Amino acid sequence: MMKCSGLVLGLLALLLLAMATKPAHCKYYSKTIPNIHRKEKVTHLHFYYFDILSGTKPSAVEIARPSLTRNDTSPTPFGSLTATDDPLREGPETNSTVIGNARGIYLSASQYASQMTLMMYKDFGFTAGKFKGSSFGVFSRNPIWETTPREVALVGGRGKFRLARGFAKLRTHYLNVSNGDAVVEYRVTLIHY
Repeated sequence: MMKCSGLVLGLLALLLLAMATKPAHCKYYSKTIPNIHRKEKVTHLHFYYFDILSGTKPSAVEIARPSLTRNDTSPTPFGSLTATDDPLREGPETNSTVIGNARGIYLSASQYASQMTLMMYKDFGFTAGKFKGSSFGVFSRNPIWETTPREVALVGGRGKFRLARGFAKLRTHYLNVSNGDAVVEYRVTLIHY
């Protein structure tokens, strides 16, 4: 009799477990609302980007390098991938106020040092000032040896820069060719809502 009641209890527990795990029947949900045209804003930003590969606490660190470029002594050989958490500052001096950071990666995308081009995938986020908590994305090529102000594409944003698009004009303020440290001036034009 004891074995029988244990078997019944086991079956009852199995039945309860099966009922508790019964799949829920859900329906897909979506909602479309009419497009209410909001007025677009144009914002101009000016700041300096510090990309530091040297020292005991660099803001950019190589995370991958192809074996074919193992003997290349340049800071960013072809095919190398670098992760960044670069400070954005009000001015080109190392003691100027930090207003945000550029976090992401860049890939060295040129086979020839004379045509050095970086593919940038970064989020430029602001931690101070009027745009604190907002950011925009850069997904573009950056031909660093161009002498005229070079241009990168800005795609998307968050916070006050939602649905942003635009461009940035870049000018190298300082570059140490032996270790790769650079300070770059950014003049940004953002169109957003």
